[in-house]
Amino acid sequence: MLKLLLDEHISPEVADGLRRRNRSLVVHWMAEWERGNFLGQEDSACLLKAATERLTLVTYDRRTIPPLLKTWAEEGRKHGGVIFVDEKTISPADIGGLVRALIHLVKETARWDWTDRVYFLRR
Repeated sequence: MLKLLLDEHISPEVADGLRRRNRSLVVHWMAEWERGNFLGQEDSACLLKAATERLTLVTYDRRTIPPLLKTWAEEGRKHGGVIFVDEKTISPADIGGLVRALIHLVKETARWDWTDRVYFLRR
């Protein structure tokens, strides 16, 4: 089952919208998750802790996360999955659009194992 960790650059309104649309969906926003202890931390620390909780990271960060995933793959390290959002496809300001796209993804991928999976979210 897909469990989401929204990075700190995604509005907390997205987490609220997801929870309203699907009460059984596990959604954490970075500032709330682990009492905010991972805010500003290295990406590797966040991904490592998320993996232990089987959380899939949702992020717009296509600059630092892909090289980290490549390094982890080369080292044989596991992660809980990453969902990339492109700001040209779904603007960070389009809260409803992001909520709808994630809800659709949750429905379509209910049975997927998200370990080491990388997904590019579409509308």
